[in-house]
Amino acid sequence: MRKDKPLFTPGPLTTSAGVKQAMLRDLGSRDSEFIDAVARIRTGLLELAGVSRAEGWEAILMQGSGTFGIEAVISSAVPADGALLVARNGAYGARIATMAAVHGIEVIDVEGSEARPCDPAEIERALAASPHVTHVALVHCETTTGIFNPVREVGHAARRSGARLILDSMSAFGAVELDLSDCAVDFLVSSANKCIEGVPGFSFALARRVALEESEGRARTLSLDLCAQWRGLERNGQFRFTPPTHALLAFEQALAEHAAEGGIAGRAQRYRRNRDCLVKGMRALGFREYLPDALGGYIITPFRFPDDPRFEFEEFYDRLNERGFVIYPGKVTDAECFRIGSIGRLFEDDVRALLKAIGAVLEEMEIDLHAPPGDRG
Repeated sequence: MRKDKPLFTPGPLTTSAGVKQAMLRDLGSRDSEFIDAVARIRTGLLELAGVSRAEGWEAILMQGSGTFGIEAVISSAVPADGALLVARNGAYGARIATMAAVHGIEVIDVEGSEARPCDPAEIERALAASPHVTHVALVHCETTTGIFNPVREVGHAARRSGARLILDSMSAFGAVELDLSDCAVDFLVSSANKCIEGVPGFSFALARRVALEESEGRARTLSLDLCAQWRGLERNGQFRFTPPTHALLAFEQALAEHAAEGGIAGRAQRYRRNRDCLVKGMRALGFREYLPDALGGYIITPFRFPDDPRFEFEEFYDRLNERGFVIYPGKVTDAECFRIGSIGRLFEDDVRALLKAIGAVLEEMEIDLHAPPGDRG
């Protein structure tokens, strides 16, 4: 069998042989074996988050990508006369503001720099100026830059104002420690194909039951009605509409592998090692990161384009792809960058192989990042 290219991206990711193998089954959506797997997954997600149903938490699985999960929560939780404050410092926060506006939800847009975490003091001032805000949305790890935002501080600012916190933890859940109760999170959203290392096909929300029950009757769509989805799962263990059976079977295997690696701490340790190896090697090649060390996370790292007229990202990307490596374009708006992920079923040897390929591509493109600027091009 032809070996797949390692994916140095924020998702979909490189997955293990065990996760791939788990998909090689056909189960009916009403099969008791499948329904039992769904129940185990829901319980496993709560355990991974350090919460439980007894403590008032629920896990709701939703068909579609992580963006579908975010839209399900936004369009279901915010009441018709409510308002959503969006704290944003990148493309994914901006996406939340856009989807809320599409649903006719009033948006209080608190835009910060892509190069810095969101400012809790600025968010608190915005909440004081808009006391009608019912919900606050924050991206945990803003994948535009890989920066981590201050969840606890924003969560407590929201709670003091009487608002509920919706946390987009797409690229962080499963690899970043987070105390949901201490951070005053009401809804956390993530997806199967991120740090738990499953495959695309569904997202999930972890919700305080009281916040979930509050949302009943507020949904603006049928298929993304979060409360109805939860009630359906509670009633008979089944999805309301066709579930991604193979992706769910793969995810149960991914959860088992996550636990075997040491849970969140074990996965974070591997991702940190990958990132440290990557940054050290890229610096040796002459690249510079977009963020300073103090702000750069270990999920994904943006690197600035070289100051060399011969560097064309599309050519660089294609040459790496031909050598069997997949990286990611940049999204920051104030600099030209590309991104390299540290997550998925990747190890330091994979990173070293990528670095070797990058060095070879630079040589092919006749780019020497150590040459004096006047000698480039």
